[in-house]
Amino acid sequence: MSLPRHQSPITAIATAPGRGAVGIIRVSGKHIQALIQALCGRQLKPREATYLPFLDNTGRVIDQGLALYFPAPHSFTGEDVLELQAHGGPIVLQLLLARCLQAGAELDFEGQNLKLPGLRVALPGEFSERAFLNDKIDLTQAEAIADLIDASTEAAARSASLSLSGVFSREIHLLRDALIHLRMLVEATLDFPEEEIDFLRQADAQGQLSRLQQTLQGVMQKTRQGVLLREGITVVMAGQPNAGKSSLLNALAGAELAIVTPIAGTTRDKVQQTIQIEGVPVHVIDTAGLRDSDDEIEKIGISRAWDAIETADAVLFLHDLTRRDATAYRADDAVIAESLAKKLPLRVPVIDIWNKADAIVTPTPDSGLTLSAKTGAGLDCLREKLLEVAGWQSMPEGVYIARERHVQALRQVQAHLKEANSHLFAVIQPLDLLAEELRLAQNALSEITGEFTSDDLLGVIFSKFCIGK
Repeated sequence: MSLPRHQSPITAIATAPGRGAVGIIRVSGKHIQALIQALCGRQLKPREATYLPFLDNTGRVIDQGLALYFPAPHSFTGEDVLELQAHGGPIVLQLLLARCLQAGAELDFEGQNLKLPGLRVALPGEFSERAFLNDKIDLTQAEAIADLIDASTEAAARSASLSLSGVFSREIHLLRDALIHLRMLVEATLDFPEEEIDFLRQADAQGQLSRLQQTLQGVMQKTRQGVLLREGITVVMAGQPNAGKSSLLNALAGAELAIVTPIAGTTRDKVQQTIQIEGVPVHVIDTAGLRDSDDEIEKIGISRAWDAIETADAVLFLHDLTRRDATAYRADDAVIAESLAKKLPLRVPVIDIWNKADAIVTPTPDSGLTLSAKTGAGLDCLREKLLEVAGWQSMPEGVYIARERHVQALRQVQAHLKEANSHLFAVIQPLDLLAEELRLAQNALSEITGEFTSDDLLGVIFSKFCIGK
């Protein structure tokens, strides 16, 4: 799976852009001792921090800091790795990076008697990609690195840390090992067709497959929860002007994000904020009030509101309790409800929210949720409802971060095992078809950890990483 570009040493700034106390330049490649000598003026002891000046090609000091050398294979990438820790000014780091590239261009990097390309700037995620290619981490652990960096909640960070430590990988490997054992049984039985029924029964093939399917269900449940922690859900607020959408956004976010006035049509464009409920990211979008309008700017805002609604995981349809008895208001609400039913897939729930409960004394509606964005009454019930429609089951311990591609792969495994089960219970058992379904199930599992995957998939995954990681 190694490509020609993987043969050249790479370098990059490994810390975030901007000013900071410390900035890091990272270099990884084969046989970089000559580069270390050029940059540091000496060879370094492995895994020992050395304080020294970093010099340019004329011998002038660029900065002073720490240099660390991690010889292969005992490094993050599995190659020789050099880290230069300097002061975190962007100009200093750019000068050091330029010096690394200049020194690299002047040296010959050789490995296994082959002339290798010179030092170059790393592509996004290339350090992690090399760690994967050199069997330091598997694909789920590599993805967990990016997820840990991007985590928007404490629960997501803890779950990403679990995946990085290999918890998710171990569950996949247990499934794979059980699947391989069952495959071996079926493949061996194909060589002795005259004894196939007794042999399969004696080895309890049906019991093995049943236990495998049950274990898979548990892994799928955790994986779905992990996807929620990583991606969250998108909730769009819809309704007529002045129903209290902006006030509700502010109340959920705990900050004055959207302008709130008694003037209808104040909100002209989408306003978005991510909040967290029990660690689950909830991306809340406030939209322009839905109505017929002659104002060109407002019409654009209403069009964007419908665009946002059509991409939502859930819609909060806000109603104004103080106007619910007005015939015209009820008629306009009915038009909006009809449009929502036409535009949204059946899987997207529409939650009726009756706002401004603080302003009425009459009985509240029997359906939907009643709340007051002004006082905060009823917000806890809304939060619970959002977790319910998201499918969150409050399993903070042991939930590892996951991605939609993992869920899709596990669904493929589930489908292949279902087919395998039908072949196993057939009166005349087609063992060749059974063996093929088990093989396909194993391939789908292996795609998760990267044991069986394509270069195209790797390119998509690692290209989303930050440079220097």
